[in-house]
Amino acid sequence: MTLPALSKIPYGGDYNPEQWGEEVWEADYRAFDLAHIDLVTVGVFSWALTQPDEDTYDLSTLERIIDRAHAEGRKVCLATGTGAVPPWLAHRHPDVCRTDFEGRRHMYGGRHNACASSPTYRRMSAAVAGRIAERFGDHPAVVAWHVNNEYGGQCYCDLCAGEFRVWLRERYATLDRLNDAWNADFWSHRFTDWDQVVPPNMLSEHWRGPNHTAFQGITLDYLRFNSDNLLRSFRDEKQAIRQFSTLPVTTNMMGIYRHLDYHRWAPHLDFASWDNYPTDGSPVSRMALSHGLMRGLKDGQPFWLMEQTPTMTATRDFNPVKRPGVMRLWSWQAVAHGADSVLFFQLRQSRGASEKYHGAVLNHAGRTDTRAFGEVAALGAELERVGDRLLGGRTPARVALLFDWDSWWALEMTDGHSRAVGYEQQLVAYHEALWQAGALVDVVPATADLADYDVVIAPLLHMVKGSIAERLEDVARRGGTVVTTVMSGLVDEDDNAFLADVPGPLGALCGIRVDETDSLPPTVANTIALGMPGEDPVHVDARHVFDLVIPQGATTVGVYGREFYAGTAAVTRHAFGEGSAWYVGTVLDQAGVDWVVRRVLAEHDLLGPFADVPDLEHTARVVDGRRYEFVLNHGASDVEVPSPFAGTDVLTGRELTSGDPLRLAVAGVVVIEV
Repeated sequence: MTLPALSKIPYGGDYNPEQWGEEVWEADYRAFDLAHIDLVTVGVFSWALTQPDEDTYDLSTLERIIDRAHAEGRKVCLATGTGAVPPWLAHRHPDVCRTDFEGRRHMYGGRHNACASSPTYRRMSAAVAGRIAERFGDHPAVVAWHVNNEYGGQCYCDLCAGEFRVWLRERYATLDRLNDAWNADFWSHRFTDWDQVVPPNMLSEHWRGPNHTAFQGITLDYLRFNSDNLLRSFRDEKQAIRQFSTLPVTTNMMGIYRHLDYHRWAPHLDFASWDNYPTDGSPVSRMALSHGLMRGLKDGQPFWLMEQTPTMTATRDFNPVKRPGVMRLWSWQAVAHGADSVLFFQLRQSRGASEKYHGAVLNHAGRTDTRAFGEVAALGAELERVGDRLLGGRTPARVALLFDWDSWWALEMTDGHSRAVGYEQQLVAYHEALWQAGALVDVVPATADLADYDVVIAPLLHMVKGSIAERLEDVARRGGTVVTTVMSGLVDEDDNAFLADVPGPLGALCGIRVDETDSLPPTVANTIALGMPGEDPVHVDARHVFDLVIPQGATTVGVYGREFYAGTAAVTRHAFGEGSAWYVGTVLDQAGVDWVVRRVLAEHDLLGPFADVPDLEHTARVVDGRRYEFVLNHGASDVEVPSPFAGTDVLTGRELTSGDPLRLAVAGVVVIEV
């Protein structure tokens, strides 16, 4: 099973016509015609509508919505509607409601509010999904299934405690193995009966908050369990759908989202999809990182951009609108990195409740003469002209960035060293360096096959599990380069320290050992002098943690400038086989990360054609042997560069030869078929 079979990149998004009278629908579709919208996602929060009580299903409104979409020539991504519990269900069956980290049982309200361990919830969510699939599984408008919505959150109720114990029995089989994994002889925590295990929260193992736990192994396993438990809920609904439909099934993910290990979910998705709402103040490259993560879930298969706002969000303290051209720019960025759809939340603004001011294609007045609607319509026309040329395209990357949820979880709840070191921040920093340098990058799990990559970047690979150490050695042995950093190679898959010098199983590859690790407040910086032997050094700053690195065959590339370890190794490069491994023994500032990454890319001739032009993004997709080069200007001013490509700009029809001036205005986009 792959993506929905469509003749072009689908364009449209989340549509909730049940929130207003049918007299509005006709005007909506006239506007959708103007905007070239050809797909609507419907029923995302429809459970209370489709099942008004335990014994009644009423699909009549949903049927009118789908039939109208079909009559208007639109395709439908059909949701199961189970993203929020109806009040009647929570009132009649309180077990479907969650218990929070503080031990408080919640009522209905909000969303992400169901306990995935509740037998009632599992039974009834699957039942409503099955009813919808039975009715609409062969409807000619429906092209894909959208299960639930933005899965997330945790529950700590007694039902979850019981399911956690079942999960632990399957993982460990015996209490002896469990106690060993959790190092339970520490603080007299040895368990002698499975029923003694309780969820780790503020009533048990935690102090201060979710990242402060007395037993990291217990909390790590609960995070794994929670991800698997919510996945089971997804699988319940998918199985119910499969009784009546073979169409592809997805759920909309949230990119770099800490609480669920999407790599555990990936095998169960027919295609990946996600919602792009960038964090305020985050670099533009973070969106590219998230796109790469979603693309990497299915081994490079394209994904769907299920949601983005046409204008602004409504969930933050401040909600600026997207500046002119930015919606188009970010939409093309998604396509450039593997999206086979461009969809919005929402097509018409809600009348009330928390998202009534969230941006939409149509505002409350339904106007089609707004700036936002004009930009949406222009992009729709552009996608229509492009047609099917980009569908199915893959990124020909030779650089891999490792993303590991277990390392993320374990690192950030570890006592010792520094809590100021954030896993996500370091992933973003190393990806930013790759992005600015124009490298084509795959974002892959620690289980990925690395045979096709010349460079593998593995920052904060805190947990070394499975065969990853051997596979990284293989990369270097055959001539590639591996880069890893401080806080890597410290623990095994149970989050227990290796009884070896740091970086544990990565020591031979890196050619170093760490004697001590200093930790200082974030306000305190050390200066690092970076340079290969014989070069004039470049001085950058480092913060947070500082490994006292003892080279064991590695060459020193960077040295500390301060503290009692001034003049000792901070960054090293070790020849290994036909290639090499770099070890960055501290948290470098962005300039330092850029220096290391560009040195490594240059060794393999992987610097992009615009590496010296800040914020000029380049990536590529290959479709049936045809290569498309994307150039996007995220900078604050117009740029003109010589074109390194010869071909046709598919957006304008302009023919280019190599060396021709390539002009991009602010937020400009060029897609060249070469």
